[in-house]
Amino acid sequence: MARNDRLRRYREKRNLARSGEPAGGRRRSRPRFVIQQHDATTMHYDFRLEAGGVLKSWAVPKGPSTDPREKRLAMPTEDHPLDYARFEGVIPEGEYGAGPVIVWDAGTYRNQTHIDGEAVPVERAVEDGHLSVWLDGRKVSGGYALTRIGAGERPRWLLVKEADERADARRKPVRSRPESVLSGRTIQQVAGEQGHR
Repeated sequence: MARNDRLRRYREKRNLARSGEPAGGRRRSRPRFVIQQHDATTMHYDFRLEAGGVLKSWAVPKGPSTDPREKRLAMPTEDHPLDYARFEGVIPEGEYGAGPVIVWDAGTYRNQTHIDGEAVPVERAVEDGHLSVWLDGRKVSGGYALTRIGAGERPRWLLVKEADERADARRKPVRSRPESVLSGRTIQQVAGEQGHR
């Protein structure tokens, strides 16, 4: 499937000229991840992995944890364009996903998904319902697993920190590090700039 076709659902839901969100751009050489805090209908964190020319995306209501004992619900959303990884601002009222968005964390990642000793591409791992990645972010890092736990039109997934040297049950980065890694602003500060576009 061509990249433009993968982003069809994303574009159909939005008036990009009005919302200021990106339409799609070129691919980069290293796979990236981004976690965006988004205060839409409810506050949540969008966990996105670059794969196949798009950002595969899940909405994580409580955000990522650094504690392997905590399982975080992750609901799949439509693929987003790669340049969405740098989107920060306020999606206007009346538009899909209306509300402020910040880039809470970002970095690169390595795919660690294997079956019988063979590497599984991220796109296939998503289709199969389980992937393991190593994140190199500013706030979260180390191994994380995403596992599908439901079926149907909108299956549920779980995002879980793997038990490795980067695991830390005491850290609570969602609470202790609320600022954007791009601008240093909090979601409340961005929300206060409603008229900036």
